Amino acid sequence: MSMIDIKVAAVEQVTPLVKHFTFVKRDGSPFPAFSGGSHVVVSMNVGGRVHRNPYSLMGSPADTDAYHISVRKQEQSRGGSVFMHENVEVGTSLQITYPVNLFSLAKKAHKHILIAGGIGITPFMSQLIDLNRLNANFELHYAFRSPEHGAFADKLKAICSDKLHCYADSKGERLDLLALLSKQPLGTHVYVCGPNPMVVAVIETARNLGWPENHIHSEQFLSPGIGEPFKIQLAKSNIEVHVPAEMSMLEAIEAAGVEADYLCRGGVCGRCEVNVLESDGALLHHDHFLTDAEKAAGKKIMPCVSRARCDRLVLDL
Repeated sequence: MSMIDIKVAAVEQVTPLVKHFTFVKRDGSPFPAFSGGSHVVVSMNVGGRVHRNPYSLMGSPADTDAYHISVRKQEQSRGGSVFMHENVEVGTSLQITYPVNLFSLAKKAHKHILIAGGIGITPFMSQLIDLNRLNANFELHYAFRSPEHGAFADKLKAICSDKLHCYADSKGERLDLLALLSKQPLGTHVYVCGPNPMVVAVIETARNLGWPENHIHSEQFLSPGIGEPFKIQLAKSNIEVHVPAEMSMLEAIEAAGVEADYLCRGGVCGRCEVNVLESDGALLHHDHFLTDAEKAAGKKIMPCVSRARCDRLVLDL
């Protein structure tokens, strides 16, 4: 996959757990254009091992002089978010992919309901600029742990005015999804990004209320889970790959020198889907792409986030 060489132009501590990074291209030229909701994958060398993590672009899509991302320091990080917080500073060189949008705004929507939880606010920052530019009808509902963890709340007030609704858990404030989604006019689209319970709750509430499936949009990049080590056979490459406990299948395949396709690396897009040729055990599916029937069939797997518990797993790679 083509990469862009960048350097870090600015670092800002936004909340106790969130840092904001400004990137510029190393050669000084403008970045490629992007649309609200786009993300890039940041490649970083952590102790001799390459980590590639997806992050939403947050700046104005009209400004291609710099890219902006924010990173939450994860309590159970496999190394990527900790590296960004503790090792990346002004002047650090990194590589990123070209932007990809898997969470775009519906152009024909009559109204947009944006629901964010915690660091899930990041993809909406660029979308809000697009919505204001289009003079679109929207509301932003933003839930966070406590006021000090409400990243960009002041900036959001300036962007959204009375269209912003904040909910601080420490104050006992709760977002009533049923009340919110049951009173929306026809043609409304809902978008959610945040912790898994919030994403599931929004999707299920909208479905139960009879919202059309194509009016419900979600984004949640998953981190590859830690599990038991196992081995995989790559049929086309004719090699055996060991997958350590703390490494994803996709990372292990790449470390073995085999090029595998990807876009999000978070179990969302389906680009890294691989056919399973043989398996003598359980496939541990963690993606949001395959259907329940496909997971049960055991013929496909998303190596970016899924694992296996078996002695023999043969992939069509």
